[in-house]
Amino acid sequence: MDEQEVNIPCPICSQEGQLRMIAHVDSIPYFGEHTQVTVLCHACGWRQTDFIPAEGKKAGAWNLTINDPEKLRSRVVRSSSCTVRIPELDLEVMPGSNSTGYVSNIEGVLNRFIDIIQMVLRDIERDEEENTEQPDPENVEAIATLKGLLDTVGHAGQEGHHFSVELLDPHGHSMILDSDAIERALTDEELEALPIGPDPAVFSSDDAQ
Repeated sequence: MDEQEVNIPCPICSQEGQLRMIAHVDSIPYFGEHTQVTVLCHACGWRQTDFIPAEGKKAGAWNLTINDPEKLRSRVVRSSSCTVRIPELDLEVMPGSNSTGYVSNIEGVLNRFIDIIQMVLRDIERDEEENTEQPDPENVEAIATLKGLLDTVGHAGQEGHHFSVELLDPHGHSMILDSDAIERALTDEELEALPIGPDPAVFSSDDAQ
């Protein structure tokens, strides 16, 4: 795939003449034809990827109940504007200024949650180890909660570890590719509250962080 020069400075390192764009047209079953757009900086290594469907999409949400280990193989298209939730566990990942899209499966999505939980757990455990006084009850409770979440997410689909994964995308570019996945429209309240992710770097550099 050929790289095309983007005539704006890198939104991260501000270097001129280092941004390139790669566009690749592909087809995903049930999702249809889409363009995968990747913008990258050869100076600092920053990269942003997103998915743009050929047909216009409406804002929407997808929900899949993980009640069988086979559901871990279900394909997921997640755009940079998508919020991912596990409602039953009160877990949520919202798109930030450097959010990027990806194609994965449910297992890959859950592994991203596991990585975040483990990172937070390590930070709290380190704070508690450095605490020379009595154990902090809040830290002790948080550690127990995080370990419980790791156990539930790590055994997704097995007996006693059933929950749902939900994608909420104001741009409608995300989807769970499973016959049991349920699609619905976003409510007005959700549309008002949901972040829309980063501005495409190829179109705007003023608001990038």
